[in-house]
Amino acid sequence: MNLIWSWRRQAGSLTILKLAALLVTDALNRKESCGAHFREEFQTADGEAKRNDDEFTYVAAWEFAGEDKPPILHKEELKFEDVEMESQEL
Repeated sequence: MNLIWSWRRQAGSLTILKLAALLVTDALNRKESCGAHFREEFQTADGEAKRNDDEFTYVAAWEFAGEDKPPILHKEELKFEDVEMESQEL
């Protein structure tokens, strides 16, 4: 019984590590700062997040391409019909 539990725990750890690697891939793919994706190289002179709405107004879905292969990015464009997209000025 302990052997099975140990295997399950290790398999769960691998799943978490794969998810973490995918989150890092997604964050590095975004050439902007937005929400939880704050990057020092994409900020205003005041240190605020600098968005890139022209290139990154989409929902990302990453497809598993197989072991030892990079994931495939699928994009679903975000369309703002009832609200106007704007930056928050403090």
